[in-house]
Amino acid sequence: MSSNVRPESMVRITTPELANAFIEEQIAEIKAQVGDKKVLLALSGGVDSSVVAALLIKAIGKQLVCVHVNHGLMRKGESEQVIDVFGKELDANLIYIDATDRFLDLLKDVAEPETKRKIIGGEFINVFAEEARKLEGVTFLAQGTIYPDILESKGVKAHHNVGGLPEDLEFELVEPVKLLFKDEVRVVGEALGLPHAMVYRQPFPGPGLGVRCLGAITRDRLHALREADAILREEFDICGLAEKVWQYFIAVPDFKSVGVRNDERYEGWPAIIRAVNTKDAMTATIEEIPYNVLHKITDRITNEVEGINRVLLDLTPKPIGTIEWE
Repeated sequence: MSSNVRPESMVRITTPELANAFIEEQIAEIKAQVGDKKVLLALSGGVDSSVVAALLIKAIGKQLVCVHVNHGLMRKGESEQVIDVFGKELDANLIYIDATDRFLDLLKDVAEPETKRKIIGGEFINVFAEEARKLEGVTFLAQGTIYPDILESKGVKAHHNVGGLPEDLEFELVEPVKLLFKDEVRVVGEALGLPHAMVYRQPFPGPGLGVRCLGAITRDRLHALREADAILREEFDICGLAEKVWQYFIAVPDFKSVGVRNDERYEGWPAIIRAVNTKDAMTATIEEIPYNVLHKITDRITNEVEGINRVLLDLTPKPIGTIEWE
């Protein structure tokens, strides 16, 4: 499908049968396009790139080279899940790069949100380009572009696309899910046998926890944020909110307040809970979380996470508040 316009006759993929038909059709198209050449993919662990990876592995196996860059701003367990699913279960040709120190050293003392985003995006391209140059015979670049990306930008969103690759790296694009909506991508992902948690993973910004560790990022506060966020996600799974809420996360600002722990004065950061629902990300409503759930989350975070001594709830809808804090 070379066109970037979804044909009106295209049936919405809602069942495993429709998903399997789409997979078969794409496997044939990918084989025809790629032949015996190699394809490179930046595999973030997000829904779109994971589904594209699984589809390409099914079509061309080891001709696909997946590069997973851990920028140190992933949520707890995410890079490990990518290695388990793609490296071990699907036996992918996977290159894993732990670039945590590179990113965090560049971000030291940088508080301005847009500057942080630019550093993270720019360094991601640098790391990815370095790996791409080491590889022989790569002609194609696969991307997890989906139809809303095309509609939104009449092109491709910068953070979805490894756009901005240096000029010496010229690839032809492979975009097998570019005519699908997100719900369809998930149905295809399940049909490909990807884990439910990966297929239904929440939207996660390109800069990751970098825009939720507010202000200048420090390693200790980033660690506290990652642990608190993991507790929130675990408790939402337990109480059944995980599948009902579009996006939920913790943000940790760069200030401390006084508290008490073990009968002693204890200064710590607040953890701010944000849980929103949206149809289109243009507007968002606040999800009501039962108080017993909030109490349990608060109790766990303040007792289990070093450095956090308060838990706050953000009640601001969008507009007024954007979904992310930075």
